Order: sequence, then structure tokens, then C-alpha cells
Amino acid sequence: MKIVVLKFGGTSVGTIERIKKVSQIIIGYIKKRYKVIVVSSAMSGVTNDLINKSKKISKNFISTEYDALVSSGEQMACALIAGRLNHMGYKSRSWMSWQIPIMTEGKYSSSRIVKINKKKIINYLNTGGIPIVTGFQGINLDSRLTTLERGGSDVSAIMMAKFFDAEKCIIYTDVDGVYTTDPNLISRAKKIDKISYEEMLEMASLGAKVMQPASIQDARLNRIDVDVKSSFKNKPGTLITKRKNIPSNKIITGISFTKNEAKVTLVGVTDKPGVAAAIFKPLSENSINVDMVVQNISANGKETDLTFTIKSDEIYKTERIIKNNKKIHFRNLLITKNVSKVSIIGVGMITTPGVTFRMFQALANKKINIEVISTSEIKISVLINKKYIKKAVQALHKEFKLDK
Repeated sequence: MKIVVLKFGGTSVGTIERIKKVSQIIIGYIKKRYKVIVVSSAMSGVTNDLINKSKKISKNFISTEYDALVSSGEQMACALIAGRLNHMGYKSRSWMSWQIPIMTEGKYSSSRIVKINKKKIINYLNTGGIPIVTGFQGINLDSRLTTLERGGSDVSAIMMAKFFDAEKCIIYTDVDGVYTTDPNLISRAKKIDKISYEEMLEMASLGAKVMQPASIQDARLNRIDVDVKSSFKNKPGTLITKRKNIPSNKIITGISFTKNEAKVTLVGVTDKPGVAAAIFKPLSENSINVDMVVQNISANGKETDLTFTIKSDEIYKTERIIKNNKKIHFRNLLITKNVSKVSIIGVGMITTPGVTFRMFQALANKKINIEVISTSEIKISVLINKKYIKKAVQALHKEFKLDK
């Protein structure tokens, strides 16, 4: 059985006219003799509206009912797609996650898919039907609906491709692929034809919004090629695939950036074993994600300054936790808000010397000061003043010839 999984994002199903367009795309694969499994997000704006409604009911909306509420948008979108396909003469029906079932485990609002029962969907495909499956959700052992993280419909599609051994997994969105950087910021950004799982994971984690990082990790672990393309344009997209399938003629593949960073510095921390763990443990317990970390030892060897970055919307929570932490001693707490992280990503830097120097020199030439540095095997990130984002990305895009 030749199966293709098609996932449509919120903007792709955002209006009735767009749902009609999506239905035409689905029929195109049917005519190519594929068995098609469709995974749909909620119509754009619907999930946010449901979240806002929950906040008006209660600031501490019970988690079980929260997931039942915010997962309802996908049901509407799936029913509309199935309804349109039936109108056009094709057998189709919507499938809720509990009807299949798609089994999940973990916390509400951040659960993960562990098993998908294939029998009902396979039987339906064999009758010529087109199943339209709700993304972003599953059912746990307590028979309660659970949701994945925001953007989790990508995960749903990739896991469907895994369990049904699909030939293709295609993510339809409002952009025609993955670009070297945000084309809204840099007009000369180029669409990338092929990108490795590792590079795409770094780009998504560092600010690129094409796909959710967890979905790329699932694709990498299960070795599922993912094609990202636009539902609005009939053009080739970007293939996310194994590193060995990609020509190695580029040092840097792309540039990502974030705008919602904050820098936290603890000045004069007593330097002793366990102090860093004592600082970061309560932050972790309160689900605060710490990113770039730099530690500077004082001249007397008895104190250290510890700097790290967090999301800017977690400043007040972080400040309160640190000030209430009786296990650490420091002289001052400094928080800087208007900072951003800019990162260059590429597997080519593994075997190419001088990449760090070229990045730093390009920024220095534009008189952009680097506040914090973080590196991995295929990534270099710097923290800079937020007002220099465009200038920094332009300089790096030109330095590494990403517009060629």
C-alpha cells in the first residue's frame, strides 16, 4: 500500500476558500494512486481563541478540561475538509484521536505519542476512504484527551508516517519551504532545497518557526523524510532528510534569531562546588528554560559571576525564584531585557576552520558588540543588543554567501 501523510497547518485551513484549495491538493494525490492520510491543525486563530476563553473562566483552568477545550478546534477543521471531499464525490470522514486511538503519555498540554492503532485506519483506506485525522492530540490511559505542545500537529503527522510506514510525509504551511533566514527580515534570503535533521532542529530551536522542534526530533529518530511546502503555491519545497543525502558545498546553511531573550547575571556568587546546581535546580522545577550560560571566576578565586539567558516573559518569575533561594549567596542581580540571540547553523563548520573568527569579525565590522557566546558542533550563537538584529543578520548572510 502506497501511503502518503499530508499535514495542513492552521493558515492552510484558515478559511473556507483555503479548505477548498486543500481538498484539491488531497485529490491530486488520490489521482496519483496514493492512499492518503490527512492530519489537520485547527483553523488559524481558533486555538488562541479557545485559550483566551479558558483564561476568562479561570486563571488556573483545570488541565484535563483545558486539553479537552483547546483540542476541539482540530475537530471542526477535519469535519470541514471531510465534508468538502464528500461534496466533490470522494469518500472521506473525520477521525478523532480517541476513535483510532492515538495513545499518549506524559503531562497534559505536553504529552507525547507512544502508539497508534493502525487497524481502523487501514481498513478504511482499503475501502477507498480518505481519513482526516485531528492533529495535536491523543488519548491517555485514563481515556482523557491530551494535547501535545503547541504546533504538535507536525508531530502527529510524523508519527502517523512512522506507524503507517508512509512513503512520504508532507507538511503544508503558509511558506514555500525553509529559508536561509527569515525572508520578512532579509529580502535576499534563499529557499533551501535540502536540509539535514540536525540543522533543521537547531534552526527551529533557535527561532525558525516553520516547524516545531519536537517534530523534527521525531523525524530524525525515526528517519522519516519530511517535505515542507506551501499550500498556496504549486512549487517544490524543502526536504528535511539525512545528512548523507545533502551535498556538502555550504559551510553555513542558515541563520536564526530570537527577539524575546533576557540576560540574567548574578554578580559575586560564592564559588564552591554545587552552587550552579543550586541556582538552576529551582528554575528547572518551575519550567524555566535556561539557554546560554557563561561563568567568570574573580581574581581572588573565591567569587564568580554567572550569566545566563531566559525568555523575556519569564523575567519576573526568575527574579522571584533567585531572590527567594536561600541556598545561594550573591552581591547583585542584574537583568537586561533588550537583547536577542543570533545563530549561524551548518554541518559544514564541523570540518571548516575559521568560522568563529569570520562571524565575530563580520559583527565587529558593523560595530555590534557580543555579550554572550554559545557553541555546539554545528551552531554558534551570540547575544547582542536587540536593535542590531537586522544589521547582524544582513552582515552574516553576506559573509557566508547565503544569497548566492
